[in-house]
Amino acid sequence: MNQNNSKYDKNNTTELPEVKSTDQTGKELNKMGTMPVGRLMMSMSLPAMFSMIINAMYNIIDSIFIGMIGDGEAALAAVTLVFPIQMLMISVGVGTGVGLNSLISRRLGEKNYLEANQAASHGIVLSFFNWIIFAVFGLFFSSAFVRAFSESPQIVKDGTSFCFIITVFSLFLLIQINIEKILQATGNMILPMVSSLTGAIVNIVLNPILILGLFGAPQMGVAGSATATIIGQFLSMVLSLIFLFTLKLGVSIELRSFKINWDILKNIYSVGLPSIVMQSIGSVMLVGLNAILIAFSEAAVAVLGIYFRLQSFIFMPVFGLTQGAMPIFGYNFGAKNKKRLVDAFAAALKIALIIMAAGLILFQVFPIPMLKLFHATPEMIHIGVRALRLISTCFLFAAFGIICSTLFQATGHGTLSLYVSLLRQIILILPLAWLLAHFAGLDYVWLSFPMAELFALTASMFFLRKIYQKEIRNLEDK
Repeated sequence: MNQNNSKYDKNNTTELPEVKSTDQTGKELNKMGTMPVGRLMMSMSLPAMFSMIINAMYNIIDSIFIGMIGDGEAALAAVTLVFPIQMLMISVGVGTGVGLNSLISRRLGEKNYLEANQAASHGIVLSFFNWIIFAVFGLFFSSAFVRAFSESPQIVKDGTSFCFIITVFSLFLLIQINIEKILQATGNMILPMVSSLTGAIVNIVLNPILILGLFGAPQMGVAGSATATIIGQFLSMVLSLIFLFTLKLGVSIELRSFKINWDILKNIYSVGLPSIVMQSIGSVMLVGLNAILIAFSEAAVAVLGIYFRLQSFIFMPVFGLTQGAMPIFGYNFGAKNKKRLVDAFAAALKIALIIMAAGLILFQVFPIPMLKLFHATPEMIHIGVRALRLISTCFLFAAFGIICSTLFQATGHGTLSLYVSLLRQIILILPLAWLLAHFAGLDYVWLSFPMAELFALTASMFFLRKIYQKEIRNLEDK
């Protein structure tokens, strides 16, 4: 871990302030080092978990109304084919945000306030650079991307319009994500929840109105879903900017005299880039799975899309948990407090396992009612029941992997998360899915998920032991 305290103290005539218990900023940081771990974990995680659940509900509700367009299969297939692009945007946004969160929380733990502020300022600027990439793709390559998978005129039309809208207007999403991670790094979980919830609720309300043309609005179909998404993201961004620039939140942003600091960029992306690649691997995986499944039927692709929306209702709360856990991990690692770091890891793992166990039961017992939420055709139900039951057997393994990846990132070892994700989603799952599709048939393609997750679990345990032995075991017990 790169520590620059002495350099910044030496080069600045103003002495960096010590955290005081009576200071609002100090109060936020102090709780990550003093509040009982269980209570701290819940207070930090519950707002993000609640926000994630609402966002998962948006994804499900969105797909329910999309399923009402025509016979449902074509519209759901179109959105599923574009879903990897959405995942890629979120991967870049969240990956950059993870790097910001990790760096800011570690520097605050070290009481290096100057670099924490500089990192936060870089986060706002980076949002614009990331947006340009996706805007160019949306403007010039949306149609070509969809046509690479399907020649159906309806799928091409719906998929192209959906892809164009979500990419060209992705700036709102990218700014909002980075501000969310900046605020979370200071220990403030409420304001990110408020801004995220605002956008999600607006999105949920506008979805049926714009998709189906209710209350005099134009019937936009799949394009209406994308438009509702963009409007919600815009409102979330505006609210986040208001919070960031009008309230005292533990870090300050200075853009008027902003200059790129390459050391800070390096520190952000030493964790953020592996996280981007790690999450982008999911996008590559989905592209590969779509290509494998479209050879069977549009219904198979639609089922995959339904699965990802349903599983988000289980996985999103766990990802919300990690948003609360990461600054706790990072702060106490930076403060060299082994006991709190280990206790926080154990608490996060226990909560994640409980959530995933509940999800496993739901997928095993209620696959048909869940599929019928999306107006699934008989063919989709036939394919989907087996798919949901087989894939969900990996949920408990995934809980351990997610919490391990959060610890790796919080302690500055994002590349280890990348290795595990590569193993799970590229090296194993796609070849396994291809082999099972060709030699066993569609019913067995879904086994590739639990098989890959089991191997990834082994790798996570190996890397966790390695980090503990080298960097955590000898920290002080405070």
